[in-house]
Amino acid sequence: MKDNLIIPNSISNWRQALVSSASSIYDAIAILDTSALQICMVTDESGQLLGTVTDGDIRRALLKGAQMSDPLINFMNADPRTTAPDTAPDVLLTRMKQEHIRQLPLVDARNMIVGLANIDDLISDKPRRTNWVVLMAGGLGKRLQPLTNDTPKPLIEVGGRPILETIIQSFIGQGFHRFYIAVNYHSEQIKTHFGDGKKIDAEIHYLEETKTLGTAGALGLIDPLPEEPVIVMNGDLLTKVNFDALLDFNIETEADASLAIREYDLEVPFGVVELSEDGQIADIVEKPVHRFFVNAGIYVLQPKALKFLDKNTSLDMPTLFKMLIDADLKTNVYPVREYWLDIGRIDDLDRARREYKDLFGD
Repeated sequence: MKDNLIIPNSISNWRQALVSSASSIYDAIAILDTSALQICMVTDESGQLLGTVTDGDIRRALLKGAQMSDPLINFMNADPRTTAPDTAPDVLLTRMKQEHIRQLPLVDARNMIVGLANIDDLISDKPRRTNWVVLMAGGLGKRLQPLTNDTPKPLIEVGGRPILETIIQSFIGQGFHRFYIAVNYHSEQIKTHFGDGKKIDAEIHYLEETKTLGTAGALGLIDPLPEEPVIVMNGDLLTKVNFDALLDFNIETEADASLAIREYDLEVPFGVVELSEDGQIADIVEKPVHRFFVNAGIYVLQPKALKFLDKNTSLDMPTLFKMLIDADLKTNVYPVREYWLDIGRIDDLDRARREYKDLFGD
């Protein structure tokens, strides 16, 4: 597809990406979430560019234990790539593609920020992603019984539409249009509802399990093997994750497999007594909170990783990742900050129905 360039170089809302050098990680996250630009430009009081912080930089900092109150300048790129505001659009677009840059600050001769180039805005007709998305929808949904006695969990309605329909529409809204849906329990209902995807300008195929294959086994039914990385996601999640950014993260870090993770807080509802070696009271901590990283049920797998799967062989995703690690393949994690809800229990379903309209609209 030929690129159709737009002039001028800078996006109109570039000032939303500005943040002062005194800002914290929390401040940057607020800007990233409201601007949707995936970058913050850190400036001094005069407006000179000091550095940049991307969405990925924030995720990596939090993963390494950074606190929301920590100064942003500790994690910024102090030597960011920039360009002059009068750079020809075709030259700018070529550079951004070659260097895999999605945003590029525009600065004048005094290093004052005068704009921000965004690759998506340089191309008026953004090409759709050709990567396959695999949605796991074959589970029995036992924890949602009796609602799932006659209906597969992915077809339970939240906000007036099936959970799986919201998931697919979220992907389509981000440029994805090729889907595999792994089905088993009440598979005909799912196939009847979505068909081949043509009604929603998508391409849908089905991975039909004849037995329970676990959270990864159905991937062995994909034929032919994709030549590009594949996004895999559980079919009972509601999330505002930027799948485009997740896929780019996997590609840019040259990982064979990426696992999305969430921070999970577990509060002990009592005062915890810590003892010394001789049995004396060393400390009493009132209702301590323990933090863990948990599997968010979203993955990116390169073709090399998919070759570890055998057809019609049951396998769960944690085991697959252990196999990849044992084979010295590169695996990494992608921290999810956006809204994320696993609809596994009745109370989760009730929460999803309460929150749906504010997050996903009518």
